[in-house]
Parts: sequence; C-alpha cells; structure tokens
Amino acid sequence: MANNEIKSSKHREIAEKIISNQIGAASPVVSPDGSQVAYVVTRVDYKANKYRSQVWLARTDGSQRPRPLTAGEKRDGNPSWSPDGTWLAFTSGRSEKKGETTLHVMPIGSSGEIRMIATMPDGIGSVRWSPDGKQIAFTSRTQDERYTKDDESSMSPRKIETFFTRLNGEDFVFDRPQHIYIVPSDGTAAPRNITPGQHEHSGPSWLLDSSGVVTSGALHETWDNDLANDLHIVKLDGTVTTLTDQRGVYYVPSVSPDGTRIAFIGSDDPLTSPQNDHVGVLEIKTKKREWVSRALDRTFSPTSGAIAPIWRDEKTLIAYAEDRGTAHVVQVDATGKIAPKWLTSGRRIIKSFNAIGSAENATVAFVASEVNQLTELLVLTESGEKRLSNLSALLIAESAPQTWEHFTVQCGSTYSGGPNEIDVWMMKPRDFDSTRKYPMLLNVHGGPHTQYGETYFDEAQMQAAGGFVVVMSNPRGSSGREQAWGQAILGRKHPVAPGTGWGDADVKDVLAVLDGALAKYPFIDGNRVGMLGGSYGGYMATMLAGCHGDRFKAICSERAVNNMLSEEWTSDIGTVFRVEHGPNHLEDEAEYVRMSPIRHVRNINVPMLIIHSENDLRCPINQAEELFMALRILGKDVTFYRFPGETHELSRSGSPIHRVQRAEIILDFFTEKLAN
Repeated sequence: MANNEIKSSKHREIAEKIISNQIGAASPVVSPDGSQVAYVVTRVDYKANKYRSQVWLARTDGSQRPRPLTAGEKRDGNPSWSPDGTWLAFTSGRSEKKGETTLHVMPIGSSGEIRMIATMPDGIGSVRWSPDGKQIAFTSRTQDERYTKDDESSMSPRKIETFFTRLNGEDFVFDRPQHIYIVPSDGTAAPRNITPGQHEHSGPSWLLDSSGVVTSGALHETWDNDLANDLHIVKLDGTVTTLTDQRGVYYVPSVSPDGTRIAFIGSDDPLTSPQNDHVGVLEIKTKKREWVSRALDRTFSPTSGAIAPIWRDEKTLIAYAEDRGTAHVVQVDATGKIAPKWLTSGRRIIKSFNAIGSAENATVAFVASEVNQLTELLVLTESGEKRLSNLSALLIAESAPQTWEHFTVQCGSTYSGGPNEIDVWMMKPRDFDSTRKYPMLLNVHGGPHTQYGETYFDEAQMQAAGGFVVVMSNPRGSSGREQAWGQAILGRKHPVAPGTGWGDADVKDVLAVLDGALAKYPFIDGNRVGMLGGSYGGYMATMLAGCHGDRFKAICSERAVNNMLSEEWTSDIGTVFRVEHGPNHLEDEAEYVRMSPIRHVRNINVPMLIIHSENDLRCPINQAEELFMALRILGKDVTFYRFPGETHELSRSGSPIHRVQRAEIILDFFTEKLAN
C-alpha cells in the first residue's frame, strides 16, 4: 500500500470513530411537578448513513437511570408535557410518506397506548399544550397546491414578489409558509390552521385562559425591506392583534403566569446587526415594553439558538446568555431593576434549558457540553447541580477527547469598547511529545457573530487526532462579548455603528492570535502553519490567502463568501448584508468589491483547498466556482471538492458519510502540504 493510501486510511479511521460515535442530549422539558425531565437523544447511525433520535425520561433526583420512551428509529422529538403531567406529546417521522411528520401523545405514570393525533405533510415543531390541557398548538408549513404534483414538470410557476423566498436547508419557503395549528389533545378533530395566509408565524405561547396564543411574525407589507418582526395575539378564531410597532425584531414570546405580560428576546433596530439581543417584557394591556437584561452586556440569543425566557414566578425570568466562550443559565429580574445573575458557571457551553418552579423552589434542566464531553443532561435545584446522563462513555472509550488550554492575546489593532484581548484556545495533538515540533492548524469560525469555546468540537478533535496543534479564537466580530466587540467590524459607512468593515480588524486579530500562539508554544513549527474556516471563516481563509499567504503553507476555504457583490444577489439572505455593511450593493458597489477576497486572487500563492456543497443557498456554490476558476486560470495550486445533496450545514448535520469524507479530505490535504 502506498504511503499516501496508508495516511488516508488512518484519517478515515479517525473521522469514522469520532463522527460515528457522536450522540447528544437536547430539548429538555421539566414535568409540571419538577420530578422528571423528558429530553431527546440524537445519535449517528453510520452504517445506515442517518441520524436517529428518541425521547428519553429521567428522574430529576437521579434515583433511577434514564430510560428511553420511544424506539427512535424515525427521528422522534419535540417532547411537551400536559399541564397535569400525565401525558407527554412528541413528534415522529413514523409515517411511510416522505416528508410527513406525526404528532403523538403518550401516558406517563399510568398504562395506556400511544395515540397519534395529527399527521402533517411538511413537518411539526414548537409543540405547546394549552393551560387547560384540551388543545395542543404547533407550527407546520402550509404547502401550496403545486406540492401535490408528482414532479416539477407539472408544477405551476412561482410568482416572486418579495425577498427571502428560499432558505438554506428548506429551499422554497414563501409558497409553504410556517403557520400555527391547533389540534384537540384527545385527537377528536383534525388540526386547524389559525394563521392562514402568506405570512409566517413562530413561537406560540398560550394565553392564560387558553383562548389563543402569542406568536412572533412579520405580518406587514414591507417586512422584507424593513426586516421588522412583531409580537401578536392570535385568538383561536384567527383574530390577530399586533402588540408591537414594526420597529424592532421581537421573537420567542413567553406569557407570564398571571397572563398580563409577555417576555421575549430581541432588539429595537432591525437594520443594525449584530447586536446583543436582550430579554424584554411587554405589558399586554398597555403594549408598553422594556428591556430588563441590559445590565449584562451579553447576547441572550446564543450560537446554539434563542430560547423563550421562562417565568420562574411573577418577578423572575430564567434565560441563557453567552460569555467569552461559554454559555450559561441566567436569572433575570422581570422589572430590570436588579442586574441579571448567572445560575450556572464553569468551562462549558449550555445549549438548551427548561425550568419549572416558584420563588421558593425551582428545577432547571439543561444540556451542556465540555471540550472532552458530549452534550449531557443536567439538573439544577435548590440542593445543587446533578448530571443525569452519561452519553459520552462510548466516544471516550473509542477516541479519548483532547482538552483545551485557554489564553488571551492583545488585539491586532486599537480597541476601546472593552478588554483589549482576544480569547484563544489551543489543543495539543494526541500522543503529544514535548520534544517534537508540530504543524499547526489555525481555525476561524463562521458568523461572524458566533463563538468558539468550551464545548466538544469534532473538528478540533479530528485535527488533534491527525497530529496537528489546533488553535481557535474569537476575534472582533464574534459573539460572547460586549456589543461593541461584535460591532467592531460593521461597515465603514454603517449609519449607526461604523466599524472597520470585514477584512480589517478581524484579519489583524487573527494574525495576532497566530503570533501569540507561536510565541507561547515552542512546540509549534512556525514554518508549518495551515489555516481553515467555513462560511465567514471561509471568507477569512480566502482573504488571508490573498493578503497574508506568506504566513501559511496551506489554506482550506469552505462554503465561503468570496465575492461580496455576487453574494448579494444569489444568497438566500441577499439584501440583508446592508445591516452589517451599511449601504446596499446598489448604493455603494465599490465598498462590496473592496471587502471581497476574490479581488486579491492574483496574490494567492499558497496551496488552496476549496470545499463547497452543491445545495448551499446561504453561500451558493458560485462563490466556490468563482474562486476555483480564477485560481485555475492563473495556474495556482488549487483543489476543489463539491458535495452533492448537501447544504451550508454539511460539517454539522450533513450525511454522516459525507462528514467523514470531508474530514478525510481536509486531514489528507494538510498532512501533505504541512509535511516536513
């Protein structure tokens, strides 16, 4: 066997062990009496090239081992308790018809059979019982009649009148908008759409008297231009009352225990992004709203996704927020007079939470991951914190995870919005030998308003297992910090908070991280440094290749934005980039060209690996094609892989086989290019 084939086989084995053993907890929901937690366990079925998920149940006191409630062969999920705790609703992909999702209820604590109460042709989410227990609200997409056709050649043409008609991972959405449906919890009637029409609704939260729900949605005519998103009361007869004034972005509503107020997450300026989204409270009668979490300058819409604040009692809310590479549960005063208080701590990232309780006693269930631990279920009560699951055991036995070392470096240029330092993480190669020199891989995350940090990250683990020192950081533009940090790279002509624009302070910070790592760790070989990133990280990869390629021996640019101008009219979120850059591409074409890495293509002399998915709608594949064609014309060292059937989410939720192949390609590339 040739040497390169041996290495390839080794890299495939590394990727298969890490990816095939991935399993994690999600979507915890605490029973009304606080004694149990239902949650979802998702695992990779590598042989079948699928993901399996099932609903599990755990005692919050840890007195019994958690047990599965469903078989999990058909992607079960979205558990939701009835108000009296005797029934649990959940969704499943058990239908034989492709795309259909079913809604079921099962008895808890008594005998009885699982009942199917609804079948929907296009998914079910956000399952919520009414306070009186008689009805269940959920979201589902309502399909145009064209979707009843057997093939596209029989479909009627689509009339396009707005932006945002397609969505990465979903394809066309404007002709299958997400609506709120109501179904009797005993299954005695078919689901009923209470929000029909062209506009979408999400996040139902029941009114106290079960007469309707509060939703979020953009129902006004100019929604695709002003980008505002409002809160609404939708009665069961379909009557809609809008509670906000089309001046902000307000979402994930949560009705208070007395039914008079609504907590939510959001911000007041739809045309400036990023912002640190905060917890707000709105009084239903007066429609007066106020922000109650601003004493903590962190985003309450973390990288893992926003969750509706939970009312612990009439005075207190429970939410979660990011903090410099971590994410934790936070207690928020509903009046905003008391500063938010962290309820959890430590080097980990909490990815979802749920709570039930009162001022005297509360049970908070959450799922969290650490660098050497997959996402596990934990519970926090007045007596302390307890871990309830042990899903990581097999992965640890098969491929012992490495740990991070955290350090900071000074920003690459002047910053006055907060601490002038960048959070950085370094992971040593597996079987580290302090007498050796190792190649290094410098990773840059996407977003840019997301964060790396204290969580299990399969990318880093595979790179370390492949023999590389792994370095990751949160340069300016990232989340997890004060709002000024995220806004530092807004466009130079942004009307609200002008910054340096992309490709300036962020590039300087990444280079400062590189210099800091090389100075701190003598075992890193400064002549064998590779760099990689996806999405905005791919943008940074191409920019670094064109402007600072002499610092690297090889670069991988994945699902990248390479041409900011063409991205504006091909992306599923085209026209949105003005909220970051200021002017749109028609008002200032030159500014979009200036920030585009593709304009530096003639200066790229470092070997390039391009990876892209053919069904990526966020950064469409023309972004990769533009870069590849230019490099090929110029006679540069470039390799291009296209993944069929995959979207922008290939590395996170693509097919397991494709994820393994992708990891093998990356490890092979850097092993070859960074060899001694």
